[in-house]
Amino acid sequence: MTVDRLVCANCAGIVAEGRCPVCRASRQRMQRSGGLNPAMLLAVALLVVAFVVVLARLSG
Repeated sequence: MTVDRLVCANCAGIVAEGRCPVCRASRQRMQRSGGLNPAMLLAVALLVVAFVVVLARLSG
């Protein structure tokens, strides 16, 4: 999830705007945590598909 779509429960503002201390803390925490970007997600999906194909060939 991206910060630009989150709404703060404290001030009801968009977290990316950083209106209150809670917004700013949440924004910093999410920026530090990183997360999966689309390229990493695609790479993981391809690995899973490859693993399933190998298992199907070994069992059949």
